Amino acid sequence: MQASKQYRSSGMSKRLHYQPKQEVEAYCLPPFRILDHQPPYYESSQSTHSTAQSFHERYCTLESSSANGSYNALYNSSSTVSFSPSRSLMSQHEQDSHYQHCSPDHMYGSPISGSCITDDATNFKYKLKELETAMLGDSNIFDNYCSSLQNGATNTRPEVDSWGQILDSISKKDLNQVLIFCAKAVADNDLLMAQWMMNELRQMVSVSGEPIQRLGAYMLEGLVARRASSGSSICKALRCKEPASSELLSCMHILYEVCPYFKFGYMSANGAIAEAMKDENRVHIIDFQIGQGSQWLTLIQAFAARPGGPPHIRITGIDDLTSAYARGGGLNIVGKRLSKLAETFKVPFEFHAAAISGCDVQLENLGVRPGEAMAMNFAFMLHHMPDESVSTQNHRDRLLRLVKSLSPKVVTLVEQESNTNTAAFFPRFVETLNYYTAMFESIDVTLPRDHKDRINVEQHCLAKEVVNIIACEGIERVERHELLGKWRSRFAMAGFTPYPLSSLVNATIKTLLKNYSDKYRLQERDGALYLGWKNRDLVASCAWKCKPGTN
Repeated sequence: MQASKQYRSSGMSKRLHYQPKQEVEAYCLPPFRILDHQPPYYESSQSTHSTAQSFHERYCTLESSSANGSYNALYNSSSTVSFSPSRSLMSQHEQDSHYQHCSPDHMYGSPISGSCITDDATNFKYKLKELETAMLGDSNIFDNYCSSLQNGATNTRPEVDSWGQILDSISKKDLNQVLIFCAKAVADNDLLMAQWMMNELRQMVSVSGEPIQRLGAYMLEGLVARRASSGSSICKALRCKEPASSELLSCMHILYEVCPYFKFGYMSANGAIAEAMKDENRVHIIDFQIGQGSQWLTLIQAFAARPGGPPHIRITGIDDLTSAYARGGGLNIVGKRLSKLAETFKVPFEFHAAAISGCDVQLENLGVRPGEAMAMNFAFMLHHMPDESVSTQNHRDRLLRLVKSLSPKVVTLVEQESNTNTAAFFPRFVETLNYYTAMFESIDVTLPRDHKDRINVEQHCLAKEVVNIIACEGIERVERHELLGKWRSRFAMAGFTPYPLSSLVNATIKTLLKNYSDKYRLQERDGALYLGWKNRDLVASCAWKCKPGTN
């Protein structure tokens, strides 16, 4: 009997090779335009000159309403996005976008449109002039800052040593350090210093440069957006242009193929499910963010080859807004795709669609039936759920308690190994800089900098996360990653104990990584698997089961 179990596990694990997964969320930032004889990847936004007609760069429209009427102001922001012949970035301040939170009416991650509101016309004009002066990049801004220091206008002026470090970093074009200095100025609400360094950063970043230059472009955009929303609050939210659904789907496919992060996560999760269900006749898998359903294609094939025949498989798929947009339709598309594959391999199969946000999931949405062995899958999903630091509802822990009440045989967790949930702004900025530097470096190895798809992939699949982490707070910040140590605490408090991953899963992933750069590293620690780039862990995967006697 034991030998039979080992044979089943081995046979199924060897078949766990995965199709592209398209679950990375859409991104909306200001359109980027590259010169130097490269074709434009993004359309420029159209608008009309007004008071800032002397400037040749792009600008945006602020819409304001008050009790006395409506006022339209057009101005040329120094944070407009364009590229000089040296490909330096001018970021667009007014193209900041906010991201909706989980609620009964909305799914997370969607942009909000809005207008700028002030109490009266005089106050509005004053604030607008103040913002315009700061953001237009006055050539004398550094002199003005020094003058304000002499007049005692600020209590947050840097020490002499700090000045030296800042100027030294700028002269050496140490982009990493200048970004950190700028973030510190924003954190200290030293707005003139922050603006001066933003002007310097615009000459150093580029979406077609080194990995740190490309990441720096998006981090700078996040700093500009944060400064705008935390200052006079003139601009609350603006519409941003979503990529076409087919373009977004293509970007997701490309990212899935050029980096092993998603394949690693889905492969390890499927391996744990296959091991836990090797002797079960009826299996119910609940995927809390099913996306395009690609994760389950090879698991169905693995079950089809199981000695003794396949089990009856039922998959409940919970939707998310980005995946629905990318696939161009509802979950019925996913169900038909999986059903067709199951029919081909003669696997008894059912699909149950739950077209709701993870925040809204209740027991009645899951279609639980007696006599089924259940597996719960949380792949790159739980970090979007607001926890106790955001809402008293604490959907993050609520979902875990709901799952525990159903006594599943296995629960799989795949998450980014980053600490951005409850960290204050400045340490969160530094953590984001370090994490995504490794991510952008890993992309650089596979996709050349002049590759036509690389900018699209980074903008639509990664940059939205970066900007949301930096620019937003409270319930508007939906990218809230935690380290595996914190997830362990949450699962333990919910009544789970670790389910060690099979050594066969480890071996299969090592085989997968042979197709990628040797700078990727795989480590197993305390029953969990970590995939990293060089010396930085990027993704962690683990599995859980119910503690005995806790149901």
